[in-house]
Amino acid sequence: MHADFETPGVILDWCKNNNVSMTIEKPYKGESLSDHDFDFLIVMGGPQSPLEVENFPYLKDEIELIKRAINSHKTILGFCLGAQLIGEALGAKTERSPNKEIGVYPITLTEDGKKDRLFHGFPETFDAIHWHNDMPGLTPESKILAHSEGCPRQIVKYKHNTYGIQCHFEINRACMEVLVAACPKDLTQGKYVRSKNELLRHNYSIINNYMFAILDRLAEKPN
Repeated sequence: MHADFETPGVILDWCKNNNVSMTIEKPYKGESLSDHDFDFLIVMGGPQSPLEVENFPYLKDEIELIKRAINSHKTILGFCLGAQLIGEALGAKTERSPNKEIGVYPITLTEDGKKDRLFHGFPETFDAIHWHNDMPGLTPESKILAHSEGCPRQIVKYKHNTYGIQCHFEINRACMEVLVAACPKDLTQGKYVRSKNELLRHNYSIINNYMFAILDRLAEKPN
């Protein structure tokens, strides 16, 4: 995690329902990153930016952890800042998104996205949650799986079982209430910025079900 107000959300529900043990670590509070044996690394979002990594030295430690996890062929999933850190670990520099996006807006699968096992059977265009200014960098072998009107890099597949998701599927209503309360200054006017009332009025259950489907597929044992 990178902020108390940006939690794993419904990922916690998925872990509980599937008897999966999860350890939460908060390097922004000075906690050391444990390098114990794990199967699945999830890197959450946060207000920090890899474009200002010198202001957040613990992000460098995270990047090194991600590198080791990639080299060990772990399953890795990053959201927002987490997606950008995966890119950084592979030498792809974070960039500013063409637009700030906050709220629920549709994303569209690319041809690569339609073929990817994580999104098989998903609608070609479907809603996701957004709260970002930046977007992950690309490597020569990465594939963009989804884009939106406001941002050309919503979901990036970097390697087998290594995915960066710039948008969010894990945020539920309770999470959104905390986010809105913690970051009111983010809700400035913009083409792709929803109001506080719109954010709190939305039903996130369908989007959360996409999160459960993605986690189910990432957890599947290879044939």
